[in-house]
Amino acid sequence: MELRELKYFLAVAREENITKAAELVNTTQPNLSRQMQKLEEEIGKPLFVRGSRRVTLTETGILLRKRAEEIVHLCEKTECELTCKAGEISGEVSIGCGESYAVRLIAKAAKRTKELCPRIDFNIFSGDGGIVSERLESGLLDFGVLIDYADLSRYDYLRLPLKDTWGVLMKKDCALARKNAVTADDLRSVPLLFSQQVLNNRQHVAMNWFSQREITPNVAARYNLIYNASLLVEEGLGYALGLDKIINTSGDSNLTFRPLYPRVESHLDVVWKKYRTFSGAAEIFLEQLKKFL
Repeated sequence: MELRELKYFLAVAREENITKAAELVNTTQPNLSRQMQKLEEEIGKPLFVRGSRRVTLTETGILLRKRAEEIVHLCEKTECELTCKAGEISGEVSIGCGESYAVRLIAKAAKRTKELCPRIDFNIFSGDGGIVSERLESGLLDFGVLIDYADLSRYDYLRLPLKDTWGVLMKKDCALARKNAVTADDLRSVPLLFSQQVLNNRQHVAMNWFSQREITPNVAARYNLIYNASLLVEEGLGYALGLDKIINTSGDSNLTFRPLYPRVESHLDVVWKKYRTFSGAAEIFLEQLKKFL
């Protein structure tokens, strides 16, 4: 399986049309068709469902698309790092992180890095701890920002000085908004919106907070992004359990945030694989990040 074949495959997957994809990659339609047939023979499974007007992906094709995008991106990133001019630092720094106000420190370090080396670019990937860790292991990320990650033995890391506070996002005109903090009794029967990552981890600090008080949360909905959850809160679907300072609750916003009581906080670490050889761009970013800690 060659890199050129993967690029051809991705073009077909995006265009859903052999003729249009052939134009995109500067080849002929018959040649592209042969290349795709060869790729299917090599894998031993069909990659496409060929209709009269559209070409769509099979389940195997969907999996290959995900892996092909990762491989092509990594190859292009490596080529960029290896071919930069002598004395000129360029390239891409890839960082994976979840939703956290502490990412502001990452933004400050990225800004300073860009000021020093304008040819350095940043790729920010959003995902939960499991996905970020997986992409670190596969080499798709230089750094990850992990929240309360249990096992850091595989990584070198820097602990960020900021902590995230857990609480509940709610409408400003609701009864709980009149309190400075919310207790377990306050949340015993109200509809709650939980992030999928929290619900999937029974050892999570937020889940422990409920279990220690012998409360089973009334889960009304699940979310991956707190912004989407905030829209559900605005429509009155419930109260979103999440971290402070991610959603703007100042000014004209009709939402507010109240911390849990007793207080629950999470620490954050910037991690990278042990024994990893950094590009020049990643080294400069790490140097700048350390100055903000």
